[in-house]
Amino acid sequence: NNHRSRGRVVCITSGKGGVGKTTSAASFAMGLAQAGHATCVVDFDIGLRNLDIHLGMERRVIFDFVNVLLGECSLNQALIRDKRMDMLYMLAASQTRDKESLTVDGVEQVLHQLSSKFEYVVLDSPAGIESGARHAMYFADDAVIVTNPELSSCRDADKMVGFISSRSRRAEIGSDALPVSQTLLITRYDPLRVEAEESLSIKDIEELLGLPVVGVIPESKSVLTCTNIGSPVISLVDKAEPAALAYLDMVDRYLGKERELRFITPEPVSFFKRIFG
Repeated sequence: NNHRSRGRVVCITSGKGGVGKTTSAASFAMGLAQAGHATCVVDFDIGLRNLDIHLGMERRVIFDFVNVLLGECSLNQALIRDKRMDMLYMLAASQTRDKESLTVDGVEQVLHQLSSKFEYVVLDSPAGIESGARHAMYFADDAVIVTNPELSSCRDADKMVGFISSRSRRAEIGSDALPVSQTLLITRYDPLRVEAEESLSIKDIEELLGLPVVGVIPESKSVLTCTNIGSPVISLVDKAEPAALAYLDMVDRYLGKERELRFITPEPVSFFKRIFG
């Protein structure tokens, strides 16, 4: 429980699938590394590995998380360093093993090794409360709950808030430990749809879930493009891609810097567009 002697474990989770957890975990981890922090991102989705694709590392996976748990290789053998960012490493999930391969003792041992080696250990959790998600959340110091601006996504996210508050190791320890620090990351935010009352606003989501917002990522076609080429969205910062800049802001806020929310209001329509459509 001594933060100064080990790195922080950050769980990226959600109640619903398809909200952008892995996309966000990849960009968040790369952003931390870009900021000069030694970072490892771990895929907890045993059997459905895809974090490696988001980072462009799928052809370099020789050993995985379960190989380490079973003692079939060392942790060092399973870690893959990002070619673009020396401070960023990944530990892949197994595609062939069952989720029940995860045990509390085994996961604790691996995370202990990682947190003694890295400043930040980012856990890309599966959706919901199955085995991989439960183990990821149990050991978290911080949890970033990813949600879309729609009621069903927020309702499922609310379940995760309660689960983390009551079922994490910090909750079990009780008053001798600070609770898991929980924040919200809103993805696929479209200000025009919010203005038309077709989706929830940031204020609606904050009121529903009662957590501070660490980031708002606008809807962007670049997300799919980046996944297909194996490059995190945040890598498009130099091209002024709004989603990339929003992820950069999210990382800065997580690290304690003050950043105004951007891309949360509709862009003004130009005179010519109003006239000619």
